[in-house]
Amino acid sequence: MSLTVADMLAQMSASRINHFRNDQVQDRAPYPDAHRGFLTPEIAAQVRRDISSWEGYRSTPLHNLEELAQAIGIEAILYKDEAPRFTLRSFKALGGAYAVDQLLLRELPKRVGDAVTQEQLNSGDFADECSGITIATATDGNHGRSVAWGAKRRGCPCQIYVHEGVSEGRREALRSFGAKVIVVEGNYDDSVHRAKADAAASGWFVVSDTSYPGYTQPPTDVMRGYTVMTGEVVDQLGSGPVPTHVFVQGGVGGLAAAVLAHLWTVYETERPRFVIVEPELADCLYQSAIQGSPFDVKGDLGTMMAGLACGEVSELAWPIIHDGAADFVTLPDATVPLAMRYLAQADIEAGESAVAGLCALLCAAQKAPLRERLGLTEESRVLLFGTEGATDPELYTQITGKPVQMNA
Repeated sequence: MSLTVADMLAQMSASRINHFRNDQVQDRAPYPDAHRGFLTPEIAAQVRRDISSWEGYRSTPLHNLEELAQAIGIEAILYKDEAPRFTLRSFKALGGAYAVDQLLLRELPKRVGDAVTQEQLNSGDFADECSGITIATATDGNHGRSVAWGAKRRGCPCQIYVHEGVSEGRREALRSFGAKVIVVEGNYDDSVHRAKADAAASGWFVVSDTSYPGYTQPPTDVMRGYTVMTGEVVDQLGSGPVPTHVFVQGGVGGLAAAVLAHLWTVYETERPRFVIVEPELADCLYQSAIQGSPFDVKGDLGTMMAGLACGEVSELAWPIIHDGAADFVTLPDATVPLAMRYLAQADIEAGESAVAGLCALLCAAQKAPLRERLGLTEESRVLLFGTEGATDPELYTQITGKPVQMNA
């Protein structure tokens, strides 16, 4: 049975959505010098050159969801669709695999006694040396797939740690790239701590998207990899109007900080208003915004938005988010299947975490006080990031009723 826009909006309108406004953010503030060590236009351009040299690279689509925009009374909803990304069905392909390459470009010269280039990695010139470098990470699914894929391409052994809530479908996807999967009791943050401890004991190299004291370079590389996605958006927008708002997923904060920093460097004082979106039970960025400093959320972090089930904020990402994100919202899981089903009808493959920004926008736009607080008007142009496709094909089909094309 098809889902009409009217039915979807009616069901979403009853959903609870929490909002916190970061009053310290200046809408027209220039990009801070303090963050230029992480990202400048020159750094973003180099990252894009590196990743665009990978076999299979192509820009992903930017959809204009005109029917939905008209239904909620705004000018445009632009949806960056990451489902076709490198066959991994996720924007994460840009981060973990890029960080693997950067680690190897730092480590291999110590072993071969000479500089190593991206072109040599692409050509497999050092596959034998790479076989002695073991990569490890923790994941809810998508980051680990990118790391495992990146490690397999270069010939590195890979150890992936998942918590017990990660579905068997996502575990099997990790194994398909040759990774050994270790299941850890507890939540995502427990798997992060276990991966860190085992790697230290075994001489492995951790490629995490979460930073902590003394560990910042791989998470920096992961976040820089994500900027390829925003660079494509800028090209796709061309000389058209700049989005007024960006609704972007939270998690540990790496994606949000990368998107924010890159669009800030491009548009400077004309940058969009950034709204961070999280599940209501995994809201570490929302709580950190209230506290004014990183705040860890404990418990099972239960959400069907598996890629956002994070309780600890990335220390690298937080200063950028704190300085640039105007709003933080949380929403319940009940909204997610509705958006997934609607997009599936439009032949847009969107996984559970992909629709967080869309759900938040559709809910908020129907609540007059919140709509006003977020500055949503008839002239608003909202950019969303559909961060994943059907990364768990069985679950996707259960929710949408639509089979997954496995060769997508």
